[in-house]
This record gives sequence, C-alpha cells and structure tokens, in this order.
Amino acid sequence: MRTHPADLFAKGSFPIMNRTSVLPSSVLRRGLLAGAAATATLVLSACGGSGSTSGDHGSMMTAPSSAAAGTATVNDADIAFTEHMIGHHQQAIQMAAMADSRAARTDVKDLAAKIKAAQQPEIDTMNGWLTTWGKPGAMPGMTTGSSMPGMGSDQPSMGSMPGAMSDADMNALMSAKGTAFDKMFLTLMISHHQGAVEMAQQEAGQGANPDAVALARKIITDQQAEIAQMKGMLATL
Repeated sequence: MRTHPADLFAKGSFPIMNRTSVLPSSVLRRGLLAGAAATATLVLSACGGSGSTSGDHGSMMTAPSSAAAGTATVNDADIAFTEHMIGHHQQAIQMAAMADSRAARTDVKDLAAKIKAAQQPEIDTMNGWLTTWGKPGAMPGMTTGSSMPGMGSDQPSMGSMPGAMSDADMNALMSAKGTAFDKMFLTLMISHHQGAVEMAQQEAGQGANPDAVALARKIITDQQAEIAQMKGMLATL
C-alpha cells in the first residue's frame, strides 16, 4: 500500500531539503548573469530618459554663442577702422552725388555712380558690425573737419582721417561745374581714395576680426584700381 505524501508531512517523515544546500553551479551562474543584465538595463533606461537633456547641456557648455564668437575676435584696431571708414565712405558718397548735376563728362558721372554703388553696402555692413560689437554707429553726414555738434568724444571726426575733405574743399566742389568740376572732383577723390587705402592698410596689418580685415583688403584693391583710373582720366583734361 502506497503512502500519500500528505501522510508523510503529518508524521514528520517527509525528507526536507537542507536550507544550506548549494544550487548547481550552472544554475547559480545563470542567475547571476540574468541579474547583472537586468541591472544594466535599468541603468541604461534611466540614462536614456534624460540623455537628450544631458547632451543639450554639454553642447551649451562647449559651443560659444555667435555673439561671443564675434566679440572674441575684435580688437581696438577693428573698431577704429570701422568707425572711421563709415564716415570716410559717407563723405565719398556725398562727393560722388554732386557729379550728377555738375560733371561734364560721362565717364566722371559713371565713376561717381560706381563709387556710390560700392560704398553704401560697405557702410551698411560696417554699421551692422558696430551694432554686434556694442559700439555706437558713426553719425550720418560727417563731412566737416571737426566733430559735429552733439557727437560724443568717442566718435571720430573727419579731420582725423587721412584724405578727408575739409569744409572748404566740399564747398568749392559744390560750387564748381563742367570741366572745372571734373578736374576738382578727380583731384579730390584721388586724395580721398589714397587716404582710404592708408586706413585699410593699417587695418590689414593690425586688425583681428577676419571680416574687417577682409573688407580692408578689398578696399585696398578696389580703390587702388580707381586711383589709377582717375589719374588716367585727369591726364586727359
């Protein structure tokens, strides 16, 4: 007659496993590996939940803003060149504007139009730099040999710029007409361009901002070519 397992429990005769018995090594190893895998999964899940935030913070810490990058490559020479060249260009445009109603020769009028078309965009560009650098823009219409009324002491005066025209020069040019205007315009503009080249050469040698230095080199190339052109035109008058 077979004994039911329940009867063995009642009689205390059922063999009970020793609590200190050791699991087979293969079973134990599988259990440990499974536990380690579960722990790794939990850690990766926790990191994944905030990974994009951590990545964003890292990029913010290491990548400088565009404004910071710009100001990091600007020195006093860049600022002085930009402030002065804006006023210098403005005066050249005012001189060129007189040619429409005063010049006799078509090539003089064409040159004047070319000067206006080239230098106004450069003024706009340089004013944008000054805004980015947190510096005051040059006052429009600076044509006199001294600082204009209301201009701060940090604003450049035309009298301090190479090749700049005086009040007397501008008034004389405005009063001239025909061939007399052509001769005076070319003579004064040659001197004006030579001053701009001098200022640009200084910036090319001392500036730190790549854009300002590149513009300075462009001014040197463009205005030296126009100087040669004007000298040739003047020789025929």
